Amino acid sequence: MNPLTILQDALYFFRRHLLAIAQLCLPLVVLEALAEQLVARSTGPSGSPVFDILVGLLFYPLYTGALIYYLDARSNGDAPRPGHLWGMALRLWPKFALLAAISTLFIMLGMSLFVLPGLWVMTKLVFAEYLLVLRGLPPLAAIKQSFELSRGWFWQILVCILLVLVPLWIIDWASSEVYPADGNLLLSLLIDSLNSFLQLFTTVVLFRLFMLVSDPTLRPNP
Repeated sequence: MNPLTILQDALYFFRRHLLAIAQLCLPLVVLEALAEQLVARSTGPSGSPVFDILVGLLFYPLYTGALIYYLDARSNGDAPRPGHLWGMALRLWPKFALLAAISTLFIMLGMSLFVLPGLWVMTKLVFAEYLLVLRGLPPLAAIKQSFELSRGWFWQILVCILLVLVPLWIIDWASSEVYPADGNLLLSLLIDSLNSFLQLFTTVVLFRLFMLVSDPTLRPNP
């Protein structure tokens, strides 16, 4: 399983279906960015990061769940309407939000123990969302199964994650340096929305990984 091949496949899909993904996810991404801007301006510089996490838990499960359903449908040759995918994601929102909250807590605890434990936890949790959405597992069972499914693939998964996230983090940091968040609201909203939309590419990459790792013919020898 070559990480570069996975990234190439994911990039080809993302570019080919860019308009459909934008139509599906961008409205919710913009609403999330707007909510974050309003919360940040109302709480001020000393505001708790908990508010940003809560806003993310409100919107992230909706557009990510819809995108995962879309990726699965396209892999089966189907082309569902956005409204249908939004409805499916909305019905799944309570479980997905709980999973996202638990995963965020685990990753933050890992990061508090230095960076490497946080990266390890992040890598072991990458398939939990797909297991919850596509296989209907409850949050804790999805986390457990993600740990088992990622066994033997740790380094390939970690390389894929870093190859995607590091450039996105750099773009996010550079944009915040050039255009501070306390500047023009409309410009900040545009930048935050664009950065969040680009991060959806991570979901496409991890879906490709999930499909490969789920193939029993590719499982590593015990």
